Amino acid sequence: MKSILTKESHKFLAQYLNNPAPTGYEWESQKIWMDYLKPYVDDFITDTYGTAVGVINSKAKYKVVIEAHSDEISWYVNYISDKGLISVIRNGGSDHMIAPSKWVNIHTKKGIVKGVFGWPAIHTRMQGKEETPKLENITIDVGASKKEEVEKMGIHVGCVITYPDTFQVLNKNKFVCRALDNRIGGFMIAEVARLLKENKIELPFGLYVTNSVQEEIGLRGAEMITQTIKPDVAIVTDVCHDTSTPMIDPKKQGDNTIGKGPVISYAPAVQQLLRDRIIDTAEEKKIPFQRLASSRYTGTDTDAFAYSNGGVPSALISLPLKYMHTTVEMVHQEDVENVIKLIYETIQTIKDGEKFSYFA
Repeated sequence: MKSILTKESHKFLAQYLNNPAPTGYEWESQKIWMDYLKPYVDDFITDTYGTAVGVINSKAKYKVVIEAHSDEISWYVNYISDKGLISVIRNGGSDHMIAPSKWVNIHTKKGIVKGVFGWPAIHTRMQGKEETPKLENITIDVGASKKEEVEKMGIHVGCVITYPDTFQVLNKNKFVCRALDNRIGGFMIAEVARLLKENKIELPFGLYVTNSVQEEIGLRGAEMITQTIKPDVAIVTDVCHDTSTPMIDPKKQGDNTIGKGPVISYAPAVQQLLRDRIIDTAEEKKIPFQRLASSRYTGTDTDAFAYSNGGVPSALISLPLKYMHTTVEMVHQEDVENVIKLIYETIQTIKDGEKFSYFA
């Protein structure tokens, strides 16, 4: 398959992923995203919490959203002991099990302060009665011996903490990094805008390329920006679990694997006519895809758009991902490109003023 990604695409992806964007602190990453998107859109909308929207055909009355979220999971400094050790709380769904022995970046007004999540040596742990990592027993060591020394570094309660792990390519076509959930989504919708511009596609509606904030703590950015845009249609992209990995039961979590294509969701929030349009497009354009059922909610920004503004026809196209909420999240390049293609092709089938009504 000939790649639709350019050298500039890859350069942007690495820069965008490597820049930290913890929930509530997304703006520097958003600036990188907007700078890349600028040649491909007519205008931008931003809000006070940092959501960014690139707009094509801003004067059109009918509005279509393609959306991802930009934030990543992180930690907050919650307590500094007299011995200079730092206890943390979550900012999003950070996994305490992977923390021991990880380097961290503590963000302060003085700049980044390095630290490590320490853990007792194996020799000192009692066989058969070993403690597992828990939120209550993981601590960060910044090389200080007392609280005052830590505070002089600029560290205080409320400082946000991220992992420094950077983007890499594994075995030629697997993208690996922290925060693929879901800055890879922001990358994919930006690539849709690029393809529309480069292929001189004229859309009969306004397209709102939306990179929301604060999804990891409850879809908050999407809740805010949908009230600003008031869209007529929304196609959301996020990640979902690759369930072929050990310790995951596909009977419970669904049967999806990286390399087998985008995942199209079935859920109450997913408007069926819009979902059928996506499936028809995939079949017509010979884009491989998988399916996923969610019993009550998708857990993505799809829910926020669907139930806003009196109801917005919304659908979800997910990218299968291994090792979610770790520092080695992994996706397949071909899946990335096929999500881009599927969104790109689907939006070209949408007609100006289309209602996606069951009662038309």
